[in-house]
Amino acid sequence: MSSLTLKKCCPLLVFVLCFSFTYAVKSSLTINGTVFIDGKRPIAKTDENFVCATLDWWPPESCNNGGCSWGGASLLNLDLKNAVLLNAIKAFSPLRIRMGGTLQDQVIYQTKDNNTEPCVPFAQSSSGLFGFTNGCLPLARWDELNYFLNQSGAISTFGLNALNGKTIQPNNTATGPWDSSNAASLIRYTFKKGYNIYGWELGNELGGRPISIGVAPDPYASDTMALHKLIQEIYRGVSIKPKILAPGGNFDRDWFEQYVAKTSNTLDVLTLHIYNLGRGYGPEEQLIQKILDPTFLDGVSDVLKSVEQILKNSGTSAVAWVSEAGGISHSGRDGVSNAFIFSFWYLDQLGLTSVYGTKTYCRQSLIGGNYGLLDTNNFVPNPDYYSALLWHRLMGSYVLSTNFTGTKMIRAYAHCAKQSNGITILLINLGGNTTVHAEIDINGKQESEMAREEYHLTPMNGNIQSKTVLLNGKGLRVGSSGTIPALRGVTANSLEPIKVAPYSVVFVHMPNVVIPACKLSELKNEEFENKKLLVIKSTDDDELKNSAAT
Repeated sequence: MSSLTLKKCCPLLVFVLCFSFTYAVKSSLTINGTVFIDGKRPIAKTDENFVCATLDWWPPESCNNGGCSWGGASLLNLDLKNAVLLNAIKAFSPLRIRMGGTLQDQVIYQTKDNNTEPCVPFAQSSSGLFGFTNGCLPLARWDELNYFLNQSGAISTFGLNALNGKTIQPNNTATGPWDSSNAASLIRYTFKKGYNIYGWELGNELGGRPISIGVAPDPYASDTMALHKLIQEIYRGVSIKPKILAPGGNFDRDWFEQYVAKTSNTLDVLTLHIYNLGRGYGPEEQLIQKILDPTFLDGVSDVLKSVEQILKNSGTSAVAWVSEAGGISHSGRDGVSNAFIFSFWYLDQLGLTSVYGTKTYCRQSLIGGNYGLLDTNNFVPNPDYYSALLWHRLMGSYVLSTNFTGTKMIRAYAHCAKQSNGITILLINLGGNTTVHAEIDINGKQESEMAREEYHLTPMNGNIQSKTVLLNGKGLRVGSSGTIPALRGVTANSLEPIKVAPYSVVFVHMPNVVIPACKLSELKNEEFENKKLLVIKSTDDDELKNSAAT
């Protein structure tokens, strides 16, 4: 039923109540389809800890479009003693955490060397960037954050204040060298305390297509070199040093090409941000239609492929991360981004990103901003938290070329399994009135192994705007003591096809399927690189990549 039909049949006052019914499961048709997997070799390799989430700086006063969506989710005020928060991170064992966001370039760090001035938080100001003054990170809070991250087992990166010392010009460009003295004090203190920071990321959305203030490629490259030199000095004698990440920008090909060309010996991770659903100010129905449109979902492939080509052509050893990605930015509401439907967009983003060899995908955010994996008010996991957790536990690093025939409404991805020598398949049914019976074809052979594990995610009452997700028909709820529910699969009859219900997600773990591609998981990373398996050069292989999401 279309929204136009609803307007005719539903009184205006109850339209909102009727609207969600539009996207509930309808009477179902059944069709057959086949998942074709090339099991001869992988097409890409991600980091083992591919899933990542951001902790941001936005204070409670950050309000947009009629809503204040951050509450107590800031790095400065987040309740680090909350049991649900701790258990939600622990469940990943480990989860990669990125500390950063829009306001990071306005943060001053209180340190042993800079302890004389009052350390005051962000304050609203009409003359400040993004409506706020500079804010201060108290040294005691830095200690608390590191204690919490260590307790949770997280792998953390921290975004540094790349605007410090620069001059903002009338044309909204920042000139002059980065003043690294404040960051150096924080890094030096962090090293002496033994805090384990995986990487230091320089700046947030200043390069590429900046959201406010921009920095040109050449000075940004110089600032990156300064950070590299700083890390080499502070961590002298340490065999495994923190990674250098930058620029954390929205993609612009010319800018990224120039920047990469000048940082080949100093940059470890090229980071980019993706907000392909926009800022979410439009009607919810438009957002839902985008998420359920396979053609729209494929659109992000162009950016991912361009980044892959830039790195390949430059000769740099740097790898690519999506260091921030969200679907609905500061929308002032949570009707879509905290509902079951958001898992369709999120899991598809994970799938496409992995196909193009991007090493890590960092969700904006772990909590806060109407797009968190956890509810801002009570820390309870949103549906896509469980989607992320299942991906993390089931999908290994080696990515397999995958294609689905039968309907365009099925999104199909396959990886070597994380928990076995077999494979894991992810199937997403964007259709609300079609049940799909999927056969598995690997290297031209129909696969029916002795046993397989299936994890079916569906929304409560078939309503994709529900905030309750069912795993194999049972609701997932946090325990009374803040424990994360167990995620257990069901054993399926191997003689029957995989049944993918309307508006559902299915992970299929096939532990006994042994294919040549997954035997490579025993190889070292450098051996994988030497075999030219990570960088796909031929036209045929590009076609295989493009078919992975169709």
